Amino acid sequence: MNAGDRLPPLEIPITRTLIVAGAIASRDYQDVHHDPELARQKGSPDIFMNILTTNGLVGRYITDHFGPRAQLRRVAIRLGAPNRPGDTMVLTGTVEEVDGDTATVRIVGANGLGDHVTGTVTVRVPAGAGDGLSTGAGGDSV
Repeated sequence: MNAGDRLPPLEIPITRTLIVAGAIASRDYQDVHHDPELARQKGSPDIFMNILTTNGLVGRYITDHFGPRAQLRRVAIRLGAPNRPGDTMVLTGTVEEVDGDTATVRIVGANGLGDHVTGTVTVRVPAGAGDGLSTGAGGDSV
């Protein structure tokens, strides 16, 4: 892994099931994540993904690329455009810095409305954890 390396994109179809399941799994019972009518009453055209689901998808993107021994040390993300049912989020990443076995990766997850998530992930890849090549992240979908 070297500064400037680009991770292959990962396309994630944003389904109603993914949004609701992610909210339930993270115990986020806010109605805007599962009830379209109540989401509309609160000003959103439909339900939308919560930050914990997004955080999990970002972590998956990194570990899919760097391998099962990769250790997430820090995840710092910010949400922008909402992920709504029927859209696709495309995650991309660029290695910004490498210090020994630790890298900082700039992450962007874009959908039809713009950038859903931006941020950085610090990941440690222990020696012998693989060559840092993608193990299936590119082009796969959820």
